[in-house]
Amino acid sequence: MTAFGYFLATEEFTPAELLDQARRAEEAGFTRLAVSDHFHPWNDAQGNSPLVWSMIGALSRTVALPVTTLVTCPTVRMHPAVTAQAAATSSVLLDGRFALGVGTGEALNEHVLGDPWPPFAERAAMLEEAVEVMRRLFTGELVSHRGTHYTVENARLYTVPDEPPPIHVSGFGPKAADLAGRIGDGFVLMSPERELIDAFRAGGGAGKPVIGGLKVCWDRDRERAVDTVHRLWPSQLLPGELSQILPTPAHFEQACELVTREQVSESMTCGDDPEAHVEALRAYVDAGFDELYVGQIGPKQEAFFENYRTKVLPALGAGR
Repeated sequence: MTAFGYFLATEEFTPAELLDQARRAEEAGFTRLAVSDHFHPWNDAQGNSPLVWSMIGALSRTVALPVTTLVTCPTVRMHPAVTAQAAATSSVLLDGRFALGVGTGEALNEHVLGDPWPPFAERAAMLEEAVEVMRRLFTGELVSHRGTHYTVENARLYTVPDEPPPIHVSGFGPKAADLAGRIGDGFVLMSPERELIDAFRAGGGAGKPVIGGLKVCWDRDRERAVDTVHRLWPSQLLPGELSQILPTPAHFEQACELVTREQVSESMTCGDDPEAHVEALRAYVDAGFDELYVGQIGPKQEAFFENYRTKVLPALGAGR
């Protein structure tokens, strides 16, 4: 049975707003939280980007829900040894209710220290080595490592959870799905593509969870909802690898000039029709997702949580 969580968008909301959303999500019957890890928002209209590890510390004292990063890039902006320390501490603070979602990242966040942005094949190899390093550090033992991409010398994590946090690997194509099957404890996928789930299972992911996320905009005025999405999240509809290679919010704003309001209306779940929201979520359920995180775009948070509590989640056999 699919478990439903709430997706905290650090790009769009302040730390205080995110903590309020977490409380509302728990009250509405969502059973877990996901939180994005960004250095920049996708565009200036979103206007936020708090440090995810500070947010997780605050969440650990705000709600009793499990928390997953969707997703962290442990390869360029942060060394895998530092990411491992952050993840281990997060798991301790959350009494083991933490999962580390990882991916190969975007130039938007990872180029900020001046490092080159390599092609996917190299980024995938970096991620595989990073996961190996982090798993070794999660043991609490002394680790030295000299690999193709990373060096670790006499490193030991002294604050570690009783069990290492699961590492869920994100992917958007068959090669990434195969990588997730080989090195991940789960697969993160943002669209209900059964073919990629099958590739993940065939690549070593049999019996491992599939984790998804989607954004919606609940608003009694559907046209206003479409406008809100078009203003804040047109990047959701950029094709191909653009989201991985564009380096700044300004570049995303330029690319998103090609995204039309009509495309948003056709592709995103907007408005206050509960059946439309149920249908959007059910597509993930039917595709075989084990966890699904839903994020509300825009200011109508109270209406979103109330209607998901009373109408949407109960229609899917979840919630309160």
